[in-house]
Amino acid sequence: MVPQQVNRETNHRPLLNMKMILRSGIGKFLLAIYALVTLYPLIWLFISSFKTNQEFFGKPFGLPEIWQIQNYVKAWKIAGIGTALMNSVIVTLVSLILTIFIGTLAAYVLSRLQFRFKGFLLGMFVLGMLIPIHSTLVPLFIMMNKMRILDTYAALILPYTAFELPVAIFVVTAYLTSVPKEVEEAAMIDGCSYWGIFFRVIFPLSVPAMSTVAILAFLRFWNDFAFALVFINKQALKTLPLSLSVFSDGFGTDYSLTMAAMAIAVIPTIVIYLIFQEQIMKGMVAGAVKG
Repeated sequence: MVPQQVNRETNHRPLLNMKMILRSGIGKFLLAIYALVTLYPLIWLFISSFKTNQEFFGKPFGLPEIWQIQNYVKAWKIAGIGTALMNSVIVTLVSLILTIFIGTLAAYVLSRLQFRFKGFLLGMFVLGMLIPIHSTLVPLFIMMNKMRILDTYAALILPYTAFELPVAIFVVTAYLTSVPKEVEEAAMIDGCSYWGIFFRVIFPLSVPAMSTVAILAFLRFWNDFAFALVFINKQALKTLPLSLSVFSDGFGTDYSLTMAAMAIAVIPTIVIYLIFQEQIMKGMVAGAVKG
């Protein structure tokens, strides 16, 4: 009987291997289709950026007959994308630094220290996440006009930081509540002050949560159009999303140049994702689990 059972198991193994290979192949095929569907809008954007306006309307889903590389050159010159790109980098980078530093510092105080009205303050920060951002454009414009900071980098950096802080504080606070307090006690025994604990212990431990905040903040700052449209009028200070509106007026839109400019605007985001792909995935997973 034992040899017969061994023979049966041996005969069933090829069938099991075939089923596993088939399931794996079907899974990979479905994932490939999903990836293609997800990436198709981006592929379509880059293909359309090399078309003429006639080809854009006549063959919206086809390949261009002649790849119009000069679309990128024209878009770069007409929209002043070089200056706009630099402005977007400055505004986004400074806003990110302020958001991460202030948000992590506030989260450290709210998650580790005990004081009166702590719950009230945390509730106020959470309540700040519910405020519609664009409903504050008019009062912000009036306030900035009185402060005389319109048409400056501060007109974008300050609102960006202020509206992203509630999210940063909420995410990092939820993350820090899972960090054992024994780590801080050990640092105190070694002679660290509160600032020393923050910079040497809390700040490094908060990197996964800060990565999650940085991802969300970067996308919001880089793609914002409404705040830049209202608070910035100087051509030399316009950001990248605002420069894309040059190709559209009341009479029509130059879609070939618009697509080329949008492709240029998307490239930095793709490059950053490819460089920091591993850190981004770890930050998203860790922030989601800890929060």
